Amino acid sequence: MSENRSASTDPEELARFARLGDLWWDLNGPQAALHKFNPTRVNYLRNLLCAHFPDGDKPRSRATEQPLAGLRIVDLGCGGGLLAEPLARLGAQVTAIDPAEENILAARRHADLRGLTIDYRSVTVEALAQAGESFDAVLAMEVLEHVADVNSFLAAGASLVRPGGLFVGATLNRTLKSYALAIVGAEYLLRWVEPGTHDWTKFLRPGELTRPLQRAGLKEIDRSGMVYNPLLDQWRLSGDTDVNYMIAFERPA
Repeated sequence: MSENRSASTDPEELARFARLGDLWWDLNGPQAALHKFNPTRVNYLRNLLCAHFPDGDKPRSRATEQPLAGLRIVDLGCGGGLLAEPLARLGAQVTAIDPAEENILAARRHADLRGLTIDYRSVTVEALAQAGESFDAVLAMEVLEHVADVNSFLAAGASLVRPGGLFVGATLNRTLKSYALAIVGAEYLLRWVEPGTHDWTKFLRPGELTRPLQRAGLKEIDRSGMVYNPLLDQWRLSGDTDVNYMIAFERPA
């Protein structure tokens, strides 16, 4: 099996996102909703990583321009690089992978225009795991609901986490509320994303994320929901995990 195909890759999903090309970076384009809540998830990750990883023998300062300097992070299913770029600007050494070569080419073009050094690779998470690599933080953000075999993806992703490192997953909960808001509302009424972008049956209840990672030796250390405020046109962190949520896990040192 090639580095661009594995048990977790879904050809239909790959083709859908590969068509985006440079539209990944159009603030009013197909990924407008992702651009809108990107600052919330970046802030969550920055605060989580600063709290977890010391800078020398002291906690990292969140106020500096590059608080993540020295951390090796891998972004699984990076698409056009919407998450990889802000993490690189925060100082992290970012590897970003996606099985769709078209996404990687678009991501590289944009990073080059911004003068950012990001290690983009068109490979699957299973191929990266087989290469024996390890990272301080492994991120699977808004990708789990698009893979064919979640357990294969999570097992490979967990194996990339070094002792003392973190795995952070962000996805959509499979609830009636998420069907109403993320499918009917976001896709068919508000047209935030193209209808058919998400398959509600592939949304993951939190337990379906935590159990495979616990079997892989990881321990949950944090959980947060994300909710949209239509009056302020903003996303924020919340205790409500009925629709969007993020969970962080640690591999004990």
